[in-house]
Amino acid sequence: MTSMPPAASARAASILLLGIVYLSFVSLGLPDAVMGVAWPAMRLQMGQPLAAMGILTITLMASAVTSAWLTPRLVAVVGTGAVVAGSCTLTGLALCGFSVAPSFGWLVLLAVPLGAGGGAVDASMNQFVAAHYTSRHMNWLHGFWGMGAATGPVVMGLALASAGGWAVGARHIGLIQLGLGVVLWFALPLWRHSPGKSSASNDPDDKPIRGASKAFKPLAMQALWLSPLCFLLYVAAEMGTYLWAASLLVGNRGIGLPEAGIWVSVYFASITLGRFSAGLFANHLGNRRLIALGIALATVGALLFALPTLPHALNLAGLVLMGLGCAPVFPSLMHEPARRFAPEVARKVIAWQMMASYAGGSVIPAAFGLIATWLGLEAVMPMVVLMLIVLALAVRRLNQLS
Repeated sequence: MTSMPPAASARAASILLLGIVYLSFVSLGLPDAVMGVAWPAMRLQMGQPLAAMGILTITLMASAVTSAWLTPRLVAVVGTGAVVAGSCTLTGLALCGFSVAPSFGWLVLLAVPLGAGGGAVDASMNQFVAAHYTSRHMNWLHGFWGMGAATGPVVMGLALASAGGWAVGARHIGLIQLGLGVVLWFALPLWRHSPGKSSASNDPDDKPIRGASKAFKPLAMQALWLSPLCFLLYVAAEMGTYLWAASLLVGNRGIGLPEAGIWVSVYFASITLGRFSAGLFANHLGNRRLIALGIALATVGALLFALPTLPHALNLAGLVLMGLGCAPVFPSLMHEPARRFAPEVARKVIAWQMMASYAGGSVIPAAFGLIATWLGLEAVMPMVVLMLIVLALAVRRLNQLS
């Protein structure tokens, strides 16, 4: 029997590693949307008010932010593969713990490893893909996160319809996570076959570095805080729309709750499908063009959704258009630090970007709730439009600096 040539063997291992990378982001997405689906049943069983969800959310966010901040140092010690495998195992154990938690206090305690595991996978994998793969792969990576995030609520919904309730759903998702963790642990040897992206990329943004060391612009301190700011603004706009669109449709646009729920799902699906589609063109267009086109499309969509005097069909088309525009922005922005900064700086910037993302996805959408209370729900989408405009200006300035 003839053995596979070394070059072919390395290529096969590299392809397998890419599959593992995508699998890790499916595992990251699985628990993300579950809490919102399960909370009505969880709070009744635990005897908690609706507002207690805020305690869990803050705990999850604080744990994820801390973990994202510490991850670059941990990766430097044990490697990306071990961090991802360990984090996936940690989230699986936490979810299994949720299923047997006797009180709300235990849920809060278990939210610490759940958030920490998610933050570590998020930060380490984004840094790894930004350093070793192209913009196409980064867009597809976040598309796979969407697949996981869409699957989790389905599993929980089926569990809620059964006699076992939310605890069975948490246990099943936890066991899936543990199974993925086992695969990731066995796949650790594949991480030795990390590809050298710069020599094989067709991304226009990478052309200056092909076959040579990247000549970075002089480091500007303004660029170091503009990068995280862009993520805070983007995630606030995306998640603010996701969280408040149904309330706006039901309370102000005369659409029933079931139909509103479907349109919010369509918005989320348009982001996921848009990321897979954007991956097909990412290497040809380059990150910066994709980001500019995405922000422009998202702004037009948000504006259409924000105008209550337009026909419902145009409002809903705007929501879908915003999702399609949002699709390439996060992955392409996440892919950029490796192009903008030296490797040791890029790793830190990506961790800061993840921290800003968590803040943008929790604190600002909550602030939208206060704005809606004071000024009405119709004030939310104009704020989203404003954030997208400021994001466009921030990205333009960042491009000038780096």
